[in-house]
Amino acid sequence: MKKIMRFTAILAVCFGLSFTSYAQTPWDEVMMGRGEICAALIYEHSSWDQYWEGSYLRENANIGTFTRQTAMPMIAMGLTKKINLIASVPYINTKASGGTQAGQSGFQDLSLSVKVDWLQRQLGNGKLLFLTNAHFSTPVGNYLSDYMPFSLGTGAPELGFRGIGGYKMDNGLVFRASFAYLWRGQTEVERDYYYENGSVYSSFMNVPNALNFHGAIGYWAFDNRLRMEATFMSLNCLTGDDIRSYNRPQPTNKMEVSQVGAWVQYFIKSDQGLGALAYFNQTINGRNVGKATTIGLGLTYQLKVY
Repeated sequence: MKKIMRFTAILAVCFGLSFTSYAQTPWDEVMMGRGEICAALIYEHSSWDQYWEGSYLRENANIGTFTRQTAMPMIAMGLTKKINLIASVPYINTKASGGTQAGQSGFQDLSLSVKVDWLQRQLGNGKLLFLTNAHFSTPVGNYLSDYMPFSLGTGAPELGFRGIGGYKMDNGLVFRASFAYLWRGQTEVERDYYYENGSVYSSFMNVPNALNFHGAIGYWAFDNRLRMEATFMSLNCLTGDDIRSYNRPQPTNKMEVSQVGAWVQYFIKSDQGLGALAYFNQTINGRNVGKATTIGLGLTYQLKVY
């Protein structure tokens, strides 16, 4: 009986479930088999020259085109058939085509994730699936969080809880939706006064908690060696303020984003060894974020250790 795995854009890692192995991410429906390990390396290029100041979309005339490049090593492991572990730590470089501000580079946040497979039940012409995922991330570098948009991240710890539901049809079609609550902590900044809907005298900023939705329609082909997927993602902060006119963004901002994308992954062999992936994401709506276009390429390598 074959087991199925998968790998997804912006965060990625790999797995398998029996004779067939595929990559996975914290928000997908796939699980690795016991003792299987997959290492992945992804390169991502994202850029924008417009951004939403609150709900108003404006040109980014001060810095021209902003570019963010990410190299992300990731590893996933099947601790048991029902429990998977995922870890990643991205290296990020930021820069702009204009203006006088210097970009930043370095490691961002270490992310650790545990995924549990609770349900796989035959229903009609497919399987009904339900999984959960819990993750924790924390900064590993001493980067400047209050240097947006050039900052590598928010500089705050994050704890997330996600439910994943899916339906995999016998003909290869997959329908999936996941929903997460993200708790964020505080970040320390290099100033003791800032404005957040009023004057605040502190060197700490609260990073808003958020809700995250990820949905996809996918299809497996060529004996589960090729996976294609259309995706939608949204992130909505529960609190926060807007970017003030002609000012820089800051970690307290209420960020919202809606994004559509496409994902393709090919496995050279159906059991172990190399795989390749490519993806594209486009931001279609937002609040206090850039209107970004993102492309990514990656390689995966999978093996069984016990």
